Amino acid sequence: MYPEFNDKKNMKKLVLSLTMLPMLAIGQTLDDCQQAAEKNYPLIQQYGLIEKTTQLTVANIQKGWLPQVSASAQATYQSDVTAWPDGMKTMLSGMGIDMKGLTKDQYRVGIDVQQNIYDGGVIGSQKRIAREQGKVQTAQNEVNIYHVRKRVNEMYFGLLLIDEQIKLNNDLQAMLAGNENKLESMTKRGTAAESDLQSVKAERLNAVQKATELASQKQMLQRMLSTFCGIEVTEVLKPQMRADNGGFMAENRRPELKALDAQISVLNAQEKALNAALRPKVGVFAQGFYGYPGLNMFEDMMRHKWSWNGIIGARISWNIGALYTRKNDKAKLQLQRDMTENSREVFLFNNKLERIQQHENIVRYQKQMAQDGEIILLRSAVRKAAESKLAHGIIDVNDLVREINQEHAACVQQSVHEIEMLKEIYDNKYTTNN
Repeated sequence: MYPEFNDKKNMKKLVLSLTMLPMLAIGQTLDDCQQAAEKNYPLIQQYGLIEKTTQLTVANIQKGWLPQVSASAQATYQSDVTAWPDGMKTMLSGMGIDMKGLTKDQYRVGIDVQQNIYDGGVIGSQKRIAREQGKVQTAQNEVNIYHVRKRVNEMYFGLLLIDEQIKLNNDLQAMLAGNENKLESMTKRGTAAESDLQSVKAERLNAVQKATELASQKQMLQRMLSTFCGIEVTEVLKPQMRADNGGFMAENRRPELKALDAQISVLNAQEKALNAALRPKVGVFAQGFYGYPGLNMFEDMMRHKWSWNGIIGARISWNIGALYTRKNDKAKLQLQRDMTENSREVFLFNNKLERIQQHENIVRYQKQMAQDGEIILLRSAVRKAAESKLAHGIIDVNDLVREINQEHAACVQQSVHEIEMLKEIYDNKYTTNN
Protein backbone atom coordinates (compact mmCIF):
# COMPACT_ATOMS: atom_id res chain seq x y z
CA MET A 1 0.00 0.00 0.00
CA TYR A 2 1.15 3.56 -0.62
CA PRO A 3 1.60 5.81 2.42
CA GLU A 4 -1.06 8.45 3.01
CA PHE A 5 -0.09 12.04 3.64
CA ASN A 6 -2.68 13.80 5.73
CA ASP A 7 -1.10 17.24 5.91
CA LYS A 8 0.83 19.65 3.76
CA LYS A 9 3.98 19.31 5.84
CA ASN A 10 4.33 15.60 5.07
CA MET A 11 3.52 16.20 1.42
CA LYS A 12 6.21 18.91 1.30
CA LYS A 13 8.75 16.46 2.73
CA LEU A 14 7.76 13.85 0.14
CA VAL A 15 8.20 16.30 -2.74
CA LEU A 16 11.51 17.50 -1.28
CA SER A 17 12.72 13.90 -0.93
CA LEU A 18 11.77 13.09 -4.52
CA THR A 19 13.63 16.13 -5.82
CA MET A 20 16.71 15.06 -3.85
CA LEU A 21 16.79 11.46 -5.18
CA PRO A 22 19.53 12.12 -7.80
CA MET A 23 21.89 13.60 -5.18
CA LEU A 24 21.24 10.70 -2.78
CA ALA A 25 22.82 8.30 -5.23
CA ILE A 26 26.15 10.11 -5.48
CA GLY A 27 26.28 12.04 -2.20
CA GLN A 28 25.43 15.58 -1.17
CA THR A 29 27.30 18.78 -1.95
CA LEU A 30 27.39 21.71 0.43
CA ASP A 31 24.99 23.69 -1.78
CA ASP A 32 22.60 20.73 -1.86
CA CYS A 33 22.51 20.57 1.93
CA GLN A 34 22.09 24.32 2.35
CA GLN A 35 19.21 24.51 -0.13
CA ALA A 36 17.50 21.51 1.45
CA ALA A 37 17.97 22.93 4.96
CA GLU A 38 16.42 26.29 4.00
CA LYS A 39 13.40 24.55 2.45
CA ASN A 40 13.04 22.24 5.45
CA TYR A 41 13.50 24.88 8.17
CA PRO A 42 10.11 25.75 9.80
CA LEU A 43 10.69 29.51 9.40
CA ILE A 44 10.15 29.11 5.64
CA GLN A 45 6.41 29.12 6.41
CA GLN A 46 6.72 32.66 7.77
CA TYR A 47 6.94 34.10 4.24
CA GLY A 48 3.36 33.10 3.43
CA LEU A 49 2.10 34.19 6.84
CA ILE A 50 3.74 37.62 6.54
CA GLU A 51 2.31 38.13 3.06
CA LYS A 52 -1.22 37.21 4.15
CA THR A 53 -0.98 39.43 7.23
CA THR A 54 0.16 42.38 5.12
CA GLN A 55 -2.66 41.82 2.62
CA LEU A 56 -5.25 41.76 5.41
CA THR A 57 -3.81 44.92 6.98
CA VAL A 58 -3.86 46.80 3.67
CA ALA A 59 -7.40 45.57 2.96
CA ASN A 60 -8.58 46.86 6.35
CA ILE A 61 -6.97 50.24 5.73
CA GLN A 62 -8.59 50.42 2.27
CA LYS A 63 -11.98 50.04 3.94
CA GLY A 64 -11.49 53.55 5.25
CA TRP A 65 -13.03 54.71 1.93
CA LEU A 66 -16.29 52.87 2.68
CA PRO A 67 -19.18 54.80 4.27
CA GLN A 68 -18.82 54.92 8.04
CA VAL A 69 -22.19 54.10 9.59
CA SER A 70 -23.03 54.42 13.26
CA ALA A 71 -26.33 53.89 15.11
CA SER A 72 -27.27 55.49 18.41
CA ALA A 73 -30.17 55.76 20.82
CA GLN A 74 -30.57 58.17 23.69
CA ALA A 75 -33.10 59.28 26.30
CA THR A 76 -32.63 62.45 28.32
CA TYR A 77 -34.38 64.52 30.94
CA GLN A 78 -33.58 68.22 30.97
CA SER A 79 -33.89 70.74 33.78
CA ASP A 80 -35.31 73.27 31.32
CA VAL A 81 -36.36 73.47 27.68
CA THR A 82 -36.92 76.09 25.01
CA ALA A 83 -40.29 77.84 25.62
CA TRP A 84 -42.32 80.82 24.45
CA PRO A 85 -42.24 83.98 26.57
CA ASP A 86 -45.27 84.33 28.88
CA GLY A 87 -46.61 87.32 26.91
CA MET A 88 -46.44 85.38 23.66
CA LYS A 89 -48.18 82.39 25.26
CA THR A 90 -50.99 84.66 26.57
CA MET A 91 -51.45 86.19 23.14
CA LEU A 92 -51.55 82.79 21.42
CA SER A 93 -54.00 81.50 24.00
CA GLY A 94 -56.28 84.43 23.29
CA MET A 95 -56.23 83.41 19.65
CA GLY A 96 -57.30 79.89 20.62
CA ILE A 97 -53.88 78.31 20.06
CA ASP A 98 -52.73 75.92 22.75
CA MET A 99 -48.93 76.11 22.87
CA LYS A 100 -47.93 73.27 25.22
CA GLY A 101 -44.21 73.74 24.85
CA LEU A 102 -41.47 71.10 24.76
CA THR A 103 -41.37 68.32 27.32
CA LYS A 104 -38.34 67.86 29.52
CA ASP A 105 -38.03 64.16 28.63
CA GLN A 106 -36.63 63.71 25.12
CA TYR A 107 -35.83 60.61 23.03
CA ARG A 108 -33.90 59.88 19.85
CA VAL A 109 -32.98 56.77 17.80
CA GLY A 110 -30.87 57.53 14.76
CA ILE A 111 -28.24 56.60 12.18
CA ASP A 112 -25.21 58.68 11.18
CA VAL A 113 -23.46 58.07 7.82
CA GLN A 114 -20.16 59.71 6.82
CA GLN A 115 -18.28 59.32 3.54
CA ASN A 116 -14.71 60.50 2.88
CA ILE A 117 -14.18 62.21 -0.45
CA TYR A 118 -10.66 63.52 0.09
CA ASP A 119 -8.53 62.53 3.08
CA GLY A 120 -5.32 64.34 2.16
CA GLY A 121 -3.56 61.04 1.41
CA VAL A 122 -3.85 59.58 4.93
CA ILE A 123 -5.22 56.19 3.82
CA GLY A 124 -2.65 55.94 1.04
CA SER A 125 0.13 56.69 3.53
CA GLN A 126 -1.16 54.06 5.96
CA LYS A 127 -1.22 51.44 3.21
CA ARG A 128 2.30 52.37 2.14
CA ILE A 129 3.55 52.06 5.73
CA ALA A 130 1.83 48.66 6.14
CA ARG A 131 3.45 47.32 2.95
CA GLU A 132 6.89 48.60 3.98
CA GLN A 133 6.49 47.04 7.43
CA GLY A 134 5.63 43.75 5.71
CA LYS A 135 8.87 44.04 3.74
CA VAL A 136 10.78 44.56 7.00
CA GLN A 137 9.30 41.37 8.45
CA THR A 138 10.11 39.48 5.25
CA ALA A 139 13.69 40.78 5.25
CA GLN A 140 14.16 39.85 8.91
CA ASN A 141 12.82 36.37 8.21
CA GLU A 142 15.31 36.09 5.35
CA VAL A 143 18.08 36.99 7.82
CA ASN A 144 16.95 34.24 10.21
CA ILE A 145 16.80 31.66 7.44
CA TYR A 146 20.20 32.76 6.10
CA HIS A 147 21.76 31.86 9.47
CA VAL A 148 20.81 28.26 8.69
CA ARG A 149 23.73 28.15 6.24
CA LYS A 150 26.24 28.72 9.05
CA ARG A 151 24.88 25.76 11.00
CA VAL A 152 24.99 23.58 7.89
CA ASN A 153 28.63 24.61 7.30
CA GLU A 154 29.61 23.50 10.80
CA MET A 155 28.04 20.05 10.46
CA TYR A 156 29.07 19.54 6.84
CA PHE A 157 32.77 20.29 7.31
CA GLY A 158 32.74 18.36 10.58
CA LEU A 159 31.60 15.33 8.57
CA LEU A 160 34.27 15.93 5.95
CA LEU A 161 36.98 16.04 8.62
CA ILE A 162 35.75 12.81 10.21
CA ASP A 163 35.68 11.12 6.79
CA GLU A 164 39.29 12.11 6.23
CA GLN A 165 40.27 10.84 9.67
CA ILE A 166 38.50 7.53 9.03
CA LYS A 167 40.43 7.07 5.76
CA LEU A 168 43.72 7.84 7.49
CA ASN A 169 42.79 5.53 10.33
CA ASN A 170 42.20 2.73 7.84
CA ASP A 171 45.64 3.40 6.34
CA LEU A 172 47.15 3.31 9.84
CA GLN A 173 45.46 0.00 10.61
CA ALA A 174 46.70 -1.47 7.33
CA MET A 175 50.25 -0.29 8.03
CA LEU A 176 50.20 -1.69 11.57
CA ALA A 177 48.66 -4.95 10.35
CA GLY A 178 51.44 -5.31 7.76
CA ASN A 179 54.12 -4.81 10.42
CA GLU A 180 52.25 -7.15 12.74
CA ASN A 181 52.40 -9.90 10.10
CA LYS A 182 56.11 -9.30 9.61
CA LEU A 183 56.75 -9.47 13.35
CA GLU A 184 54.68 -12.64 13.62
CA SER A 185 56.94 -14.28 11.02
CA MET A 186 60.02 -12.94 12.80
CA THR A 187 58.75 -14.29 16.12
CA LYS A 188 58.29 -17.74 14.63
CA ARG A 189 61.87 -17.60 13.29
CA GLY A 190 63.10 -16.42 16.67
CA THR A 191 64.41 -13.09 15.38
CA ALA A 192 61.82 -11.00 17.30
CA ALA A 193 60.41 -11.18 20.81
CA GLU A 194 56.76 -11.99 21.53
CA SER A 195 56.46 -8.65 23.37
CA ASP A 196 57.32 -6.80 20.14
CA LEU A 197 54.44 -8.52 18.37
CA GLN A 198 52.11 -7.75 21.26
CA SER A 199 53.15 -4.10 21.27
CA VAL A 200 52.29 -3.63 17.57
CA LYS A 201 49.07 -5.60 17.98
CA ALA A 202 48.02 -3.37 20.90
CA GLU A 203 48.75 -0.28 18.80
CA ARG A 204 46.59 -1.68 16.00
CA LEU A 205 43.76 -2.35 18.45
CA ASN A 206 44.04 1.25 19.63
CA ALA A 207 43.58 2.33 16.02
CA VAL A 208 40.54 0.01 15.74
CA GLN A 209 39.12 1.55 18.91
CA LYS A 210 39.67 5.04 17.48
CA ALA A 211 37.90 3.95 14.29
CA THR A 212 34.87 2.90 16.34
CA GLU A 213 34.81 6.32 18.00
CA LEU A 214 35.08 8.09 14.64
CA ALA A 215 32.28 5.95 13.17
CA SER A 216 30.02 6.88 16.11
CA GLN A 217 30.79 10.59 15.66
CA LYS A 218 30.10 10.33 11.95
CA GLN A 219 26.75 8.63 12.54
CA MET A 220 25.76 11.33 15.02
CA LEU A 221 26.66 14.16 12.63
CA GLN A 222 24.95 12.41 9.71
CA ARG A 223 21.74 12.08 11.69
CA MET A 224 21.90 15.71 12.81
CA LEU A 225 22.56 16.99 9.29
CA SER A 226 19.89 14.70 7.80
CA THR A 227 17.31 15.94 10.30
CA PHE A 228 18.32 19.56 9.73
CA CYS A 229 18.13 19.26 5.93
CA GLY A 230 15.10 16.98 5.78
CA ILE A 231 16.93 14.49 3.53
CA GLU A 232 18.99 11.37 4.09
CA VAL A 233 22.62 12.49 4.02
CA THR A 234 24.65 9.45 2.97
CA GLU A 235 27.95 10.99 1.90
CA VAL A 236 29.27 14.53 1.83
CA LEU A 237 31.38 15.60 -1.12
CA LYS A 238 34.44 17.77 -0.69
CA PRO A 239 33.82 21.26 -2.17
CA GLN A 240 36.02 22.60 -4.93
CA MET A 241 38.73 25.06 -3.99
CA ARG A 242 37.70 28.62 -4.90
CA ALA A 243 40.20 30.44 -7.10
CA ASP A 244 39.60 33.79 -5.36
CA ASN A 245 40.67 32.46 -1.94
CA GLY A 246 37.27 33.08 -0.45
CA GLY A 247 36.43 36.35 -2.19
CA PHE A 248 38.06 38.76 0.27
CA MET A 249 37.25 41.76 -1.92
CA ALA A 250 33.78 40.54 -2.93
CA GLU A 251 30.75 42.81 -2.60
CA ASN A 252 28.79 42.36 0.61
CA ARG A 253 25.31 41.00 -0.14
CA ARG A 254 24.22 39.95 3.32
CA PRO A 255 20.43 39.98 3.95
CA GLU A 256 20.98 42.05 7.09
CA LEU A 257 21.76 45.02 4.82
CA LYS A 258 18.45 44.52 2.98
CA ALA A 259 16.64 44.43 6.31
CA LEU A 260 18.20 47.78 7.26
CA ASP A 261 17.19 49.24 3.88
CA ALA A 262 13.63 48.08 4.53
CA GLN A 263 13.62 49.85 7.90
CA ILE A 264 14.74 53.07 6.21
CA SER A 265 11.86 52.70 3.72
CA VAL A 266 9.38 52.47 6.61
CA LEU A 267 10.76 55.69 8.10
CA ASN A 268 10.47 57.43 4.71
CA ALA A 269 6.84 56.32 4.43
CA GLN A 270 6.13 57.58 7.95
CA GLU A 271 7.61 60.97 7.07
CA LYS A 272 5.29 61.24 4.07
CA ALA A 273 2.40 60.42 6.38
CA LEU A 274 3.27 63.55 8.39
CA ASN A 275 2.60 65.64 5.28
CA ALA A 276 -0.74 63.91 4.74
CA ALA A 277 -1.80 64.72 8.30
CA LEU A 278 -1.53 68.46 7.51
CA ARG A 279 -3.88 68.44 4.52
CA PRO A 280 -7.60 69.29 4.83
CA LYS A 281 -10.24 66.56 4.70
CA VAL A 282 -13.45 66.71 2.68
CA GLY A 283 -16.47 64.50 3.17
CA VAL A 284 -20.23 64.25 3.01
CA PHE A 285 -22.57 63.07 5.74
CA ALA A 286 -26.19 62.14 6.39
CA GLN A 287 -28.03 61.94 9.70
CA GLY A 288 -31.45 60.50 10.30
CA PHE A 289 -33.37 59.90 13.51
CA TYR A 290 -36.78 59.09 14.87
CA GLY A 291 -37.74 60.71 18.14
CA TYR A 292 -38.94 63.71 20.01
CA PRO A 293 -38.35 66.59 19.64
CA GLY A 294 -37.58 66.74 15.94
CA LEU A 295 -36.13 69.44 13.77
CA ASN A 296 -39.43 71.34 13.57
CA MET A 297 -39.42 72.65 17.13
CA PHE A 298 -42.52 74.85 16.77
CA GLU A 299 -44.67 71.91 15.77
CA ASP A 300 -43.19 69.81 18.58
CA MET A 301 -44.24 72.52 21.06
CA MET A 302 -47.81 72.00 19.98
CA ARG A 303 -47.82 68.20 19.53
CA HIS A 304 -45.83 65.84 21.68
CA LYS A 305 -45.35 63.15 19.00
CA TRP A 306 -42.31 61.32 17.67
CA SER A 307 -41.32 62.16 14.07
CA TRP A 308 -38.81 61.23 11.35
CA ASN A 309 -36.01 63.75 10.73
CA GLY A 310 -32.92 63.92 8.54
CA ILE A 311 -29.93 66.05 7.58
CA ILE A 312 -27.51 65.77 4.67
CA GLY A 313 -24.49 67.94 3.99
CA ALA A 314 -20.83 68.35 3.16
CA ARG A 315 -17.98 69.02 5.55
CA ILE A 316 -14.44 70.29 5.19
CA SER A 317 -12.08 70.07 8.14
CA TRP A 318 -8.51 71.11 8.60
CA ASN A 319 -6.80 70.12 11.83
CA ILE A 320 -3.68 72.22 12.22
CA GLY A 321 -2.82 70.50 15.50
CA ALA A 322 -0.35 68.32 13.59
CA LEU A 323 1.79 71.44 13.16
CA TYR A 324 2.48 71.52 16.89
CA THR A 325 4.35 68.22 16.88
CA ARG A 326 5.53 68.12 13.26
CA LYS A 327 9.04 69.40 14.00
CA ASN A 328 9.57 66.91 16.82
CA ASP A 329 8.05 64.07 14.82
CA LYS A 330 10.43 64.70 11.92
CA ALA A 331 13.35 64.94 14.33
CA LYS A 332 12.41 61.58 15.87
CA LEU A 333 12.26 59.97 12.44
CA GLN A 334 15.68 61.39 11.58
CA LEU A 335 17.09 60.03 14.83
CA GLN A 336 15.70 56.61 13.97
CA ARG A 337 17.35 56.88 10.54
CA ASP A 338 20.64 57.75 12.22
CA MET A 339 20.30 54.77 14.56
CA THR A 340 19.58 52.47 11.61
CA GLU A 341 22.57 53.78 9.68
CA ASN A 342 24.71 53.35 12.78
CA SER A 343 23.54 49.73 12.98
CA ARG A 344 24.61 49.35 9.36
CA GLU A 345 28.07 50.76 10.13
CA VAL A 346 28.45 48.45 13.14
CA PHE A 347 27.44 45.42 11.07
CA LEU A 348 29.81 46.31 8.22
CA PHE A 349 32.64 47.01 10.67
CA ASN A 350 32.26 43.65 12.41
CA ASN A 351 31.75 41.93 9.08
CA LYS A 352 34.98 43.45 7.76
CA LEU A 353 36.90 42.26 10.82
CA GLU A 354 35.49 38.78 10.32
CA ARG A 355 36.52 38.77 6.66
CA ILE A 356 40.04 39.92 7.54
CA GLN A 357 40.36 37.13 10.09
CA GLN A 358 39.07 34.55 7.62
CA HIS A 359 41.42 35.80 4.90
CA GLU A 360 44.43 35.59 7.21
CA ASN A 361 43.41 32.09 8.29
CA ILE A 362 43.17 31.03 4.64
CA VAL A 363 46.65 32.37 3.91
CA ARG A 364 48.00 30.63 7.02
CA TYR A 365 46.47 27.29 6.03
CA GLN A 366 47.87 27.65 2.50
CA LYS A 367 51.38 28.12 3.88
CA GLN A 368 50.97 25.17 6.24
CA MET A 369 49.65 22.95 3.46
CA ALA A 370 52.67 23.81 1.33
CA GLN A 371 54.84 22.30 4.09
CA ASP A 372 52.54 19.38 4.98
CA GLY A 373 53.40 17.41 1.85
CA GLU A 374 57.13 17.66 2.47
CA ILE A 375 56.70 16.69 6.14
CA ILE A 376 54.71 13.59 5.15
CA LEU A 377 57.35 12.54 2.62
CA LEU A 378 60.05 12.87 5.27
CA ARG A 379 58.01 11.03 7.90
CA SER A 380 57.23 8.27 5.41
CA ALA A 381 60.93 7.87 4.56
CA VAL A 382 61.84 7.73 8.25
CA ARG A 383 59.11 5.16 8.91
CA LYS A 384 60.28 2.95 6.03
CA ALA A 385 63.84 3.20 7.30
CA ALA A 386 62.63 2.22 10.78
CA GLU A 387 60.90 -0.85 9.35
CA SER A 388 64.14 -1.85 7.66
CA LYS A 389 66.15 -1.23 10.85
CA LEU A 390 63.72 -3.32 12.88
CA ALA A 391 64.05 -6.19 10.42
CA HIS A 392 67.84 -6.06 10.90
CA GLY A 393 67.58 -5.70 14.66
CA ILE A 394 69.04 -2.20 14.81
CA ILE A 395 66.06 -0.61 16.65
CA ASP A 396 63.27 -1.95 18.84
CA VAL A 397 59.57 -2.02 18.00
CA ASN A 398 58.78 1.05 20.14
CA ASP A 399 60.88 3.19 17.82
CA LEU A 400 58.94 1.86 14.83
CA VAL A 401 55.57 2.49 16.49
CA ARG A 402 56.65 6.03 17.30
CA GLU A 403 57.62 6.70 13.67
CA ILE A 404 54.35 5.19 12.41
CA ASN A 405 52.34 7.40 14.76
CA GLN A 406 54.30 10.48 13.75
CA GLU A 407 53.69 9.78 10.07
CA HIS A 408 50.00 9.25 10.81
CA ALA A 409 49.88 12.49 12.83
CA ALA A 410 51.45 14.37 9.89
CA CYS A 411 48.78 12.97 7.54
CA VAL A 412 46.03 13.92 9.98
CA GLN A 413 47.49 17.42 10.29
CA GLN A 414 47.48 17.79 6.51
CA SER A 415 43.82 16.76 6.27
CA VAL A 416 42.89 19.10 9.13
CA HIS A 417 44.63 22.01 7.42
CA GLU A 418 42.88 21.25 4.12
CA ILE A 419 39.39 20.90 5.61
CA GLU A 420 39.84 23.92 7.88
CA MET A 421 40.99 26.01 4.93
CA LEU A 422 37.96 24.89 2.89
CA LYS A 423 35.72 25.76 5.82
CA GLU A 424 37.27 29.23 6.13
CA ILE A 425 36.77 29.79 2.40
CA TYR A 426 33.11 28.84 2.53
CA ASP A 427 32.59 30.67 5.81
CA ASN A 428 33.92 33.73 4.00
CA LYS A 429 31.40 33.05 1.26
CA TYR A 430 28.73 33.02 3.97
CA THR A 431 30.13 36.24 5.47
CA THR A 432 29.65 38.14 2.19
CA ASN A 433 26.79 36.07 0.67
CA ASN A 434 28.66 35.52 -2.57
